[in-house]
Amino acid sequence: MVRVSVLNDCLKTISNAERRGFRQCMVRPSSKVIIKFLSVMQKHGYIGEFEIVDDHRANKIVVQLNGRLNKCGVISPRFPIAVQDIEQWVADLLPSRQFGYLVITSADGGIIDHAEARRRHTGGKILGFFY
Repeated sequence: MVRVSVLNDCLKTISNAERRGFRQCMVRPSSKVIIKFLSVMQKHGYIGEFEIVDDHRANKIVVQLNGRLNKCGVISPRFPIAVQDIEQWVADLLPSRQFGYLVITSADGGIIDHAEARRRHTGGKILGFFY
């Protein structure tokens, strides 16, 4: 079988390991989008450190889990999202306005969370969410 979405596989692996109570998990293969998504999660404290292991193929990532992540997922297809539509997506996907983040890819800002996109007043395409 071919992998349809490596980002979806990554987030599903992390979510399953978090539910089982593991302290770390290994994700493979690696990609630039996965690394940026994980760095957004790390910036907000939902995961610990992650380390990229070079295996001369597609690389692996070892993620340290801290037990704070409840759910993470991918939105497929990557719907275009305007600045004024961010609030509706937040209401649809996240359990509360107080916590959780949407991850958006924008042309000028790279891969950022929805609060940063609102601050920069930029839209983009929605990648996924975590809370």
